[in-house]
Amino acid sequence: MDIAAIREFLMWCTILNLIMLIFSSVVCVFGRYWLYPIHNKFFNIPRETVNTMCYSFIALYKILFIVFNLVPYIALLIIS
Repeated sequence: MDIAAIREFLMWCTILNLIMLIFSSVVCVFGRYWLYPIHNKFFNIPRETVNTMCYSFIALYKILFIVFNLVPYIALLIIS
């Protein structure tokens, strides 16, 4: 594989992961009223815990997205 193929691969990974990050954020922010009954039915946890888990998931996903997709893609853009 050459650098152009890797750069294009990382570009599509970055785009798809950004779409997933935005979708997950929208679901966690606007869908927390229908997320809670589902999680409470399976795990019997309080509403505050579900909110904390949602925001922790978004924070972790954002960090992993930046470290493993965005930064390598920008680095390949810089060197090419």
